[in-house]
Parts: sequence; C-alpha cells; structure tokens
Amino acid sequence: MSTGGWRRWLTPALAGLTLLVLALSVPGSLRQAWARGGFYVFTRDFLEDIPKRLTGPGRLRFLLQPATAIVLGLAAGRRDSRAGRPPYLHSMIFGGEDRGTLMRTALGDIATLLLMGILIDSVCQWLILGSSYPGAALVVGPVLICAPYAAARALANRFTAAGGARRAG
Repeated sequence: MSTGGWRRWLTPALAGLTLLVLALSVPGSLRQAWARGGFYVFTRDFLEDIPKRLTGPGRLRFLLQPATAIVLGLAAGRRDSRAGRPPYLHSMIFGGEDRGTLMRTALGDIATLLLMGILIDSVCQWLILGSSYPGAALVVGPVLICAPYAAARALANRFTAAGGARRAG
C-alpha cells in the first residue's frame, strides 16, 4: 500500500480512537470537577502533576513527539522557502491573507501526530494519575507538537532562504 493509502485511513481511524478515549474520559472528569469545584486543567493539581508525567510511563513521548514535529517543521519550512513564501510564524502573525492556507498545510503535516499526542497523553494520564482529563490532554498533547513544529518551520525557511541567497550572491 502506498504512503497516501495508509495515511488516508490512519488519520480518520486515529481521530475516531482519540474521540472515543476522550469521550470515555468525560464522565470521570466531570465527576472529579464537581467534587474539586473546578476543571483539572485550571487547578494547581495540573501543575503539580506535570513532574509525574515527566517521570512516569510515556515519558519518552516528551522527546519523540517534539522531535518528530521538528522534523516535519523543517521539511515544511524548506518547502515554504523554495516556494518563495515568508517564514511561517511571521506569516501567521502579520500575513492575514495567507493564514488559512498556512493553517491547513500545518494541520495536514501534523494531524496524525497531533491526534497521537492527545491520545497518548490521555492514556498516560490513566496510567500515571489513575484517571484521564480530556482538557489536559487537549492542552498538553498539542503543546508538545505545535510549538516545536512552528519554530522549526520558521527557522528552516529562514536558513534555507539565507543559504540560497549566499549561493546566488
């Protein structure tokens, strides 16, 4: 099966599995939010549990997910530079007309990785904390992916453009 073939079914399957896991997390999360008087992601417990996530099962993801996002960002940044597009972060902040296109290309690049990040975070919460909090999974998973991706995409564009200008000059 070609790369496009497995990707065509992998992302929707992963999206369905991620939604299922998050949906299964909601009742327990709501019960605990009621007992706690607030949602986990907005409490001190969330910040206190971060070290547990760094040392418990799944800690390797704190290296693998950002590393994969960086590799994908570098490739996308080089494509941007070769196509003559400005750096990603600059365009996202200052280039209003291209934001939609940039968001779609970024989502296409990292959709599977983003879904895996959310799913893995949710499962790791169950393993480490004994319960899963969907809000926290929707925050932690994407942060591990989006920030490194955006920075790598912007830097790769700058370095590729600078290297091309040096060779041409």
